[in-house]
Amino acid sequence: MSQNKVYSSADEALKGVADNMTILVGGFGLCGIPENLILALKNTGAKKLTCISNNAGVDDFGLGYLLQTKQIKKMVSSYVGENSIFEKQFLDKELDVEFNPQGTLAERIRAGGAGIPGFYTPTGVGTQVAEGKEIRNFDGRDYVLETGLHGEFALVKAWKGDKFGNLIFRKTARNFNPMMATAGKITVAEVEELVEVGELNPDEIHTPGIYVQRIIQGPSYEKRIEQKTFLEG
Repeated sequence: MSQNKVYSSADEALKGVADNMTILVGGFGLCGIPENLILALKNTGAKKLTCISNNAGVDDFGLGYLLQTKQIKKMVSSYVGENSIFEKQFLDKELDVEFNPQGTLAERIRAGGAGIPGFYTPTGVGTQVAEGKEIRNFDGRDYVLETGLHGEFALVKAWKGDKFGNLIFRKTARNFNPMMATAGKITVAEVEELVEVGELNPDEIHTPGIYVQRIIQGPSYEKRIEQKTFLEG
């Protein structure tokens, strides 16, 4: 296997994306989202996508771009409260939505990446989350069966990576990105800093390069803040 997985651009790295695919998109809110790869995903023109992401961006940033163009047919998410386009498409029945408790979503992705088809959790028992799902009792407590999640592509964003795809994440960007990197048939990573193989301290690597098939260095990052809070003093 070649150690060089570097692609010249985000558009090149997403060759093979097609209609009706399932795409995992990393990030937590707007923190640690693969900004350049999301724009490239929009540029593919692929339609009827199922996107697995903790949130759906905002109206004019992140996955909000793909909601604007109606390229997403289904969202598998935990939190979507910042996106009015999402709200309208959901209420107008133009968008299918599968809501998950946040911890359940994280574990479903982790399980999918680990090859685990399903697991039982007490979270959601007795609520709409559990409707239509198998319920089993263990030691006197009910648990709902949740299935693992995976997709044709996983798009993740890291702080630093090498040309083999070993990745290091910073702070909140470590939410969802590492587990999503394991759950894509093709995982594409974008990094702020790209270094040669051997330059990263092995003890600091969060995602081994064996999980990453393609990598790019992002040309720029907006790193937008969802809600700004000011302290008066």
